[in-house]
Amino acid sequence: MPDRGLTHLDPLGRARMVDVTPKEPTHRRAVARGRVHMRSETASLVARGAIAKGDVLAVARVAGIQAAKRTPDLIPLCHPLLVGSVLVNFRIEDDYIEVEAHVETVDRTGVEMEALTACTVACLTIYDMCKSSDRTMHIGEIALWEKTGGRSGPFRRDGLTGGTDAAP
Repeated sequence: MPDRGLTHLDPLGRARMVDVTPKEPTHRRAVARGRVHMRSETASLVARGAIAKGDVLAVARVAGIQAAKRTPDLIPLCHPLLVGSVLVNFRIEDDYIEVEAHVETVDRTGVEMEALTACTVACLTIYDMCKSSDRTMHIGEIALWEKTGGRSGPFRRDGLTGGTDAAP
C-alpha cells in the first residue's frame, strides 16, 4: 500500500477530518470480532439465561447496534455515516463468549470503526451484566476480521496465523 502520509493532519500538523466529498459512494462492509473470557460457570449461566440482570446476549446485541450508530460521537475524527445494517452475533464456548459485529453501508468511507465499536460495546455490556457473577472476566482479541469496498480494496484476517491476506 502506498504511503499517503498522515491523513488526519493538515499541512501545519493540526488534526483535521479527511475530506471524503470527492469520493463516490460505494457498498462497504466490515466484520469485527472480540471475546469476553470468563469462568465456565459464568458462560453456562449466560447460555441458560440465568444471569440475574436478565438476557445478557439480547441486551449486548442492542448495545452493539446502538454503538455502531453512535461511533462518530465517540471517535473524534470519524465521519458520520448512514449505517445501513448492523448484525451482532455470539458464540458461547466453555470459557468465553465470542462477539462478531457486521456493519454495512453505501457511503464514501468505510465502516471499520463502526464494526469495532459495535463489537467492543457488546463485549463491555456482557462484562457489565456478568460482573456480579465473575470478577475474573477480561475482554480481548478485538480486531477487524474483514472489510470490503473502498480504494484500499478487500481485507481478510487469516484466522490460522493471525496474519493478513488480501481477499480474492
